[in-house]
Amino acid sequence: MSARELAPIAVFAAVAALLPLFVTQNTWLNFAVFTLIICLAAQGWNILGGYGGQYSFGHAAFFGTAAYTTAILQVRYGVNPYPAFAAGVAAAAAVGFGIGALSFRSGLRGSYFALVTLAFAEVFRVLANAAELTGGAAGLLIPIDVRAANFQFAARENFYWIALALVTACLVITRALERSRLGAQLVAVRENESAARALGVDALSVKLAAIALSAGITGAAGALYAQYFLYLDATIAYGTWISVEALLAPIIGGAGTVFGPVLGGIVLHGLSEFTKTLVGRIPGLDLVIFGVLLILVVRFPPREIPGLLRRWRR
Repeated sequence: MSARELAPIAVFAAVAALLPLFVTQNTWLNFAVFTLIICLAAQGWNILGGYGGQYSFGHAAFFGTAAYTTAILQVRYGVNPYPAFAAGVAAAAAVGFGIGALSFRSGLRGSYFALVTLAFAEVFRVLANAAELTGGAAGLLIPIDVRAANFQFAARENFYWIALALVTACLVITRALERSRLGAQLVAVRENESAARALGVDALSVKLAAIALSAGITGAAGALYAQYFLYLDATIAYGTWISVEALLAPIIGGAGTVFGPVLGGIVLHGLSEFTKTLVGRIPGLDLVIFGVLLILVVRFPPREIPGLLRRWRR
């Protein structure tokens, strides 16, 4: 990659890093951290769905697996949060590879693959809600021990910068993927899998690599969520909300682009909070809004914000 290709990412990171210097209220910092977590999860979905064309409705399976792995290792086995975080990401990638192996080897694609991922996420939710290891319906509470060595910080700015660093790293990974052989093969499989196979592309290996990478990135979002909020239950970890936001953010911001998930995540979460401020915190209201948005962007082109801006400019 050239410096010119990395320049937009560097500018984004530099500008975003200055936010805590001007915004000091915890409410806004919480909003910023949570938005970055959503952006991170959406970047993971974008690898598989945006570049690979394999739409998943169940990325909560990866988010929740990493979150629970991180929490369980700390609460049940006394593992330090940093290796627990890494283990959570690895567990999510392994689950993604397993789901991909079962689905892609069976020839599932399109709506069938989407429904299978949704089913896996729901099965995981039910199991987590019943298992003693995960705390059952009561969930898991990570003990508060505010020390940097324990991945807990008194100042929310530190979590913001960590979340921003992870998002920036994933932007670089996505840019590198675009310029790599794997990225070219992934796009070829998305456009026409049969033609890609005829040209010698191992479509199964490419899709397995994509889903493992996608799951690992979304898992990083789940592990960071657990470490930031220090509490998990099955509805949070494997809930429909994260699958919907991880899917919708890249579609609105521009699927198959580097900055699409970030743009979409900021717009979605900002719209959700703005609506809650106007009409109150009605349970499920954000999912209703997201559902309406999904219908609109699928029904009426252009289907993403950059395309809409280009149309208005013309």
